[in-house]
Amino acid sequence: MSSHALAHTWYMTRRQLMAILRQPVFLVISLIQPVIWLFLFGNLFKKVVELGGFGTTSYLDYLVPGIVVMSALGSSMWAGMGTLEEIERGTLNRFLTTPVSRGALMNANVVQNGIATAGQSALILLLGRAAGAGYPGGLGGLLVLVGASVLLGTVFGALSNALGMMVRQRESIIGINTFLLLPLTFLSSSFMAPSQMPGWMRDVAAFNPVNWAMVAGRSALSADPDPQLVLSRCGGLLLLATATVLLSTRTFRSYQKSV
Repeated sequence: MSSHALAHTWYMTRRQLMAILRQPVFLVISLIQPVIWLFLFGNLFKKVVELGGFGTTSYLDYLVPGIVVMSALGSSMWAGMGTLEEIERGTLNRFLTTPVSRGALMNANVVQNGIATAGQSALILLLGRAAGAGYPGGLGGLLVLVGASVLLGTVFGALSNALGMMVRQRESIIGINTFLLLPLTFLSSSFMAPSQMPGWMRDVAAFNPVNWAMVAGRSALSADPDPQLVLSRCGGLLLLATATVLLSTRTFRSYQKSV
């Protein structure tokens, strides 16, 4: 990407970040669900670690990485709604009449989502620490978890943008997200250790990118990380993120030709 395109991407990213900062209520609401998961689920299921297979004696230690990843998934899946709003207000079409880089118009949404995901993840980790969670993997493990979450957010944020460009209806995005969110959540190790899951669920989870982010993050945060496991799962997420960003760019070009 040229320096010209990078400058345009950063300009468009700042524009979107400023729009979020002007809505502090939205920022507060975005943290309510993670807090509920953290304190409600953390206390409700804290004795489940006695079943074994969690790799820790504290369910909160196991739960926090899952909440970080699930929050990244939940927020990024709605990125396409912002794209639809830009289309409906005519903002996107007006930008098409300017010299701004076409790639920046789509990539800024992905960059903004990544920055928001990183900030949200850091806050959840701080709340988890305040609640008593331990992070034996230290700063390196925390950075891997946040990085995996950002990659996952990029995958589903870019995919949501592509869907927004293709369907161009809010109801369709809402329906697709509602259909996908629960299966992606429960066909992963977000709340339960893989050894306690039915065999068929473990098999499906092995192909679930949401689970890849959780596995990579939990391994990196453990006292004895598995570098090969972390690299393979993060590498898979990076490949998926690249593919979905290319898909969203392609759908944007199709939209551009239609206006």
